[in-house]
Amino acid sequence: MLHRLKNNFRLSIITLLGVSGIIGITPFAVLRFLQSNLLAAVVDTTILLGVSAGVAYAWLSGDTYRAGYFMAVVSAYGAVVVGGIVGDPGLFWLYPCLITSFFLTPPRAAMIINLSSIALMVIIGKAFRSQEQMWSFLSTALVVTACAYTFARRSQDQRRRLEHLATVDPLTGVQNRRSMDSALDMAAATAERTGLSYALVMLDLDHFKKINDDYGHGTGDEVLTNLVGLLQQNTRRTDQLFRFGGEEFVLLLPGVDGRSLESVMGNLQGVIRKYLRSPGGPVTASFGVALLRHGEPVDSWLERADDALYQAKEAGRDRIVFSDQPMAGARSDADER
Repeated sequence: MLHRLKNNFRLSIITLLGVSGIIGITPFAVLRFLQSNLLAAVVDTTILLGVSAGVAYAWLSGDTYRAGYFMAVVSAYGAVVVGGIVGDPGLFWLYPCLITSFFLTPPRAAMIINLSSIALMVIIGKAFRSQEQMWSFLSTALVVTACAYTFARRSQDQRRRLEHLATVDPLTGVQNRRSMDSALDMAAATAERTGLSYALVMLDLDHFKKINDDYGHGTGDEVLTNLVGLLQQNTRRTDQLFRFGGEEFVLLLPGVDGRSLESVMGNLQGVIRKYLRSPGGPVTASFGVALLRHGEPVDSWLERADDALYQAKEAGRDRIVFSDQPMAGARSDADER
């Protein structure tokens, strides 16, 4: 439980707000039953059940977005109904709802929920003892909504930037190893569900350390960015490229197998041989390729591609080794001649 709360921000927010709402509303529901104010008690109980259902749904299904929408709507419109029944004490319940809606839903959705609930409260009018009180509520509620919206938008932008920094390699602009782990898990699940074939390619530049040592890391960085450009120009939009570390990259290729995979790999090898350069001359790469097997764990799949890459390096570099037929599948310039 604690692990899920630590690693799922939205679930932790939904849980915290749900528990807070239950603790805050329960005494009033009990009090209104004791006072025989059955209508208000039933409304409070309905809100409690709605909030509890939202929290339970988020935990059981993992769908925090639908749960958040549901809880925001139940809380805000429930507060409006309470205000229409008990009068101005109900106004105070709407204010926390105006803020928490921005934690539970995206800013635009929260704005719609807030403005509509404020409008309903004013239209019903039973919560106000005077025009002055109504205008005071309207002004303060709009100010609270505007401030919460500004804060939520800024927080959303910062979160997107942090997510980008956490999943993208800053030098090459391609996805990093963290993104790769998620993509491989998703590919394995898709393959299991649909039968679509997936190939994993591990690519390592040959003698890259010598480039860094002889010409500096700036030149090495330039070679890496040029490699990424070549790979992106010669792969499909559905293919995904990741920087695994250093001069090592991973390509995830959906829907290829057999001869089509050999053709793709031969083309990539040829493009790198022809166009990738350093001050010392052409730069080549070694490739390890593994097709995902039925029911195979991702770790095993990645390990087979890595082993194939190791064999390509050991066999003389500038080679393609296919995991299922390691040496028979090795290709180099010498083989072609």
